[in-house]
Amino acid sequence: MTRIQQVHWELEMDYIGHPYYVSGNAILHALGQHVPHDVHQHLHASHGVFVPGQFGTFPEEHSQSGIRPYLGSGLPDVESYDDLFLMRNPDHRWLLDSRPRDALNTHDIRPQSGHPALSHETIMGKPEDARKQQQTTKWYINAYLHADDPDALPLGEDVLDGLQFGGKRNYGYGITRLKDTQVVDLDDLDYSRLEDGEAFLVEVTTPFVLESEYPKAADQDVPWWWKEDRRDLREREEKILEQREVYKLQTVDHGQVVKYGGDRPIETAKSGILRVGSHSKYGFGELRVKPVEPRSDQCKNSEKNGETTE
Repeated sequence: MTRIQQVHWELEMDYIGHPYYVSGNAILHALGQHVPHDVHQHLHASHGVFVPGQFGTFPEEHSQSGIRPYLGSGLPDVESYDDLFLMRNPDHRWLLDSRPRDALNTHDIRPQSGHPALSHETIMGKPEDARKQQQTTKWYINAYLHADDPDALPLGEDVLDGLQFGGKRNYGYGITRLKDTQVVDLDDLDYSRLEDGEAFLVEVTTPFVLESEYPKAADQDVPWWWKEDRRDLREREEKILEQREVYKLQTVDHGQVVKYGGDRPIETAKSGILRVGSHSKYGFGELRVKPVEPRSDQCKNSEKNGETTE
């Protein structure tokens, strides 16, 4: 039995910190002030992804279907492997096409004490003839925990509520309230899309660490089951903070997709949820395995005849 605990926090004050995510390291640091050391030492935390509390529709690969009001403001039930990643991609493809997707998925940046801060809510004006003159979108942080010791989870709601992330916490920035949490057993999920697949892709959900200044951390190349060379991948420098010391990390940037060269996609998928590589405890190395969708006969015939489809 391998369990994770999903957590959905609502931002109640602007956040000063990493613009792409709340790091797993920051989440563990916040939890360390509320849980005993003998529990905290077993915890692993994913990066926290910013999620707009907007209407949405479940994607085709999800076990549920249809439109749900304020889909981004809570945690839908998880029945399949693909369900886990509904809110783990910052593109948030579940947002409705009938609404201004890009605008609704963009954080307002407000200067706070000389620092750029991500706003805890986005207020947009509406046409003069609209019933309401403005629309407010609240922002959430989606993350999940797992533990070396199965008895360490789940954490109680009283522990998860009221955590603060980012800088200037003494001034109230980055405060959250617990909106939702649930436990998912990875062994009980439906992996049929992977079982039925013939070829696969790996999506780099959070940066994969190649090199680290952290003491005794081993440098590594990209996994052997990636059909890509390092020189063909986009890299990004990240940082990790430990005991007030800043250590630089060289990473494969998140958001990239590589071909899968292994022969155990389900095992790789489960490992990717729990993350792989250096500093996986702190959220790095989260991966998603996706089957390559077969092309339609029409597309194959068009390519054979030298035609293109619009």
